[in-house]
Amino acid sequence: MGVAALLTAAMLAATPASYVASHQQADGGFAETGSRSTPGLTAWAMLGLRTAGQPTGKAHDFLVANEAELQTATDIELALIAEAATGSVSDTLYTRFAALRRSDGRIGPAINSTAWGILAYVQMGRPFRPRVSYLLRSQHRSGGWGWIAGAGPDSNDTAAVIQALRTQGVRGPSISRGIAYLRRLQNADGGFELTPGRGSDTQSTAWAIQAFVAARVKPPAGAFRYLAALRRADGSYRYSRKYGATPVWVTSQVLPALARKSFPLR
Repeated sequence: MGVAALLTAAMLAATPASYVASHQQADGGFAETGSRSTPGLTAWAMLGLRTAGQPTGKAHDFLVANEAELQTATDIELALIAEAATGSVSDTLYTRFAALRRSDGRIGPAINSTAWGILAYVQMGRPFRPRVSYLLRSQHRSGGWGWIAGAGPDSNDTAAVIQALRTQGVRGPSISRGIAYLRRLQNADGGFELTPGRGSDTQSTAWAIQAFVAARVKPPAGAFRYLAALRRADGSYRYSRKYGATPVWVTSQVLPALARKSFPLR
């Protein structure tokens, strides 16, 4: 076999999942090249590999052992989703999570923490009936959601809220308006942007695809073409045409979109 054929074979063998898996460290966690393992990146890698049907090795043990590093409500919720999707949930972390519930329907301090909290409860299979009224009344006139009350809407938080609302059976105008908002953030290159004028990026495109899947609306074909255009030969994805930072994180978030799966994972 010639050099060209060997290179072609290597490129075909390099998949997004294999790229992420290759960045698992000896401690079980995941890290960007040259960095140490962190619970946040490990949780994203676990979820991405789970959607690709790949094993996550000792990642669950690493995540449980490093829960003390999780500081914010969304950090805790992401870790719970990853733990529940790949194994059992730590009692210690669940206790911290349960303390986030508030009387006005919020979970944690913000819109995004409430959405992720609902996704965490559903992923864990714990009995809980969230009050979705908080999320519904937080929807902007544009149809989107921001990360906290008073913040402008963006594609990522809108996608997270749509996924959370769909787990509670919400349909109708709130979902259709959210999807319409996302459509307005799709650019001519097929990708989606975080906010108007920012330019397309891979993670926002992946989030939008997940929202379409959750809403049972066919994702735009252009979104997948955009993702394909930003895939590198090693299986990883660039953040955008201009920036290529944090490829393990970016690729981990692309994997659920490639599998056409929304959160929570089934």
